[in-house]
Amino acid sequence: MKEKRTWVDGLWWIILLAWSVTILFPLVWVLYESLKTNRDFFHDVWALPGKLQWLNYSRAWSKYGIGASMINTLYYVGASLLIGLFLTTINAYALTRMQFKGRKLLWAIIMLSLFLPGINALIPQYVLMRDLHLTNSLTGLVILDSLGESVFYLLLLGGFMQSLPKELEESAFMDGATLFQVFWRIIVPLSMPGVMTVAIFKFLGLYNNFLGPFIYLSDPKKYTIGVSMYAANQMMQYTADWVTLFAGVVIAMIPSIAMFVFFQRWIVEGATLGAVKG
Repeated sequence: MKEKRTWVDGLWWIILLAWSVTILFPLVWVLYESLKTNRDFFHDVWALPGKLQWLNYSRAWSKYGIGASMINTLYYVGASLLIGLFLTTINAYALTRMQFKGRKLLWAIIMLSLFLPGINALIPQYVLMRDLHLTNSLTGLVILDSLGESVFYLLLLGGFMQSLPKELEESAFMDGATLFQVFWRIIVPLSMPGVMTVAIFKFLGLYNNFLGPFIYLSDPKKYTIGVSMYAANQMMQYTADWVTLFAGVVIAMIPSIAMFVFFQRWIVEGATLGAVKG
């Protein structure tokens, strides 16, 4: 038993070391490279910075438009998250708590979409957005991503809602509550761990979304953070100002890292409860 325990501990340390090398080290490397001068960077990319160059961050904020891109990203992510989360919650409630003709068929069609590559919808979506004059518009992008439902979110939140006792709704209806009141005042509060989990996943997906903004936005003033970082990277073949680019990368990583650090409990709890109760 002791030998088996030693083997498991050794495997755990190997996994931890691999995680540190593949994930943690690149983040740390980008951080200290962003505090160098370009001369120090090209002299030795592995050496630690001498004098910390905090001005790289202010240059990245203004030179590459990180500040304006952050504002665009907050609008795009915030609006898409609020509208999309509300629609996902309503859809999950309707598909799991309400009985209507064709519900099972609708679920089957939704499950079928799991096997269809999402890239097949790019051309029809673009044609539709173009005909509606919604291209090169952050609002158009919000509409597209808000109305686009994810089967994963429906399964996660639907499995959580499906486990709630049916008697809660029945007693509320007997007291004269409407369907929306039951949904908003009973189901949503009780499903809050699942709702928060979906919200976090949606935030990370929207914030890291590159393909949508890259396809639909052509005006640099409307770029989100991902597209701005791509444009800045393309400029490096002419300017080679890598330390400023690294500073922009660090700024772009802060919201995602902060979201994970402060809300990781919701991610683990909501995903686990939804899986067990579903």
